[in-house]
Amino acid sequence: MKIITYNVNGIRAAVKKDLTAWLAAQNADVVCFQEIKAVTSQIPLELFAAMGYTHYGIHSAQKAGYSGVAIFSKTAPKHIEIGCGIDKYDQEGRVIRADFDDLSVMSVYMPSGTSGEVRQQFKYEWLEDFYVYLQELRKEHPRLVIVGDYNIAHQEMDIHNPKSNKNSSGFLPAEREWLTKFYANGFVDTFRHLQPHAQEYTWWSSRSNAREKNLGWRIDYMAVTSPLVEALSNVTIHADAVHSDHCPMSLEIAD
Repeated sequence: MKIITYNVNGIRAAVKKDLTAWLAAQNADVVCFQEIKAVTSQIPLELFAAMGYTHYGIHSAQKAGYSGVAIFSKTAPKHIEIGCGIDKYDQEGRVIRADFDDLSVMSVYMPSGTSGEVRQQFKYEWLEDFYVYLQELRKEHPRLVIVGDYNIAHQEMDIHNPKSNKNSSGFLPAEREWLTKFYANGFVDTFRHLQPHAQEYTWWSSRSNAREKNLGWRIDYMAVTSPLVEALSNVTIHADAVHSDHCPMSLEIAD
């Protein structure tokens, strides 16, 4: 199975930048989007259908033009789970999961704390609640893939200037410690597992020509539960895809 994750920062805008042509060339089995900023009726589903994709799950935020996650697949899942069952997060359209025969795939858009203390506190609450949710979920779904925008750069090699960003949301000690705990308790960072020394990024600020200078952050992840580690065959950051301020990642899991 080949899975793609992509924070498109507005799916309608990304489509206008030829997103679907890029996806067609990738020929993935499952595509997970974050920050779609749209409801189902606003998405040109016919363009995805022409590539063989059906939207088996779209979870839009209650606030128009905000957040939202989606899963498109060429194979029908056995079950789609919309949300995580916690209303304050589900109102923001942050979690969707597709259960297939041998594994489950989750698209997640974790909160950002960059707008101030209120949202940073919300982010900390999310991290604790989501961790508990995942630990229970993996008991039911031991072969679990959690992809998306985590809004945290884990290690110093995951950010272009760790010293100047040590007090920046997304690289705060408590956030990084959460990821360390997450990866120490049943989950694996597939990119770092397969490419332990690579310094690549998935998001760039729109200011100061950051992308052209490759002054980025690795805040998008494709994590798997431990039982899937031996099945990993390839993970790629597609920095040349420019439909968003993020770039997509792809993960290949052997049958």
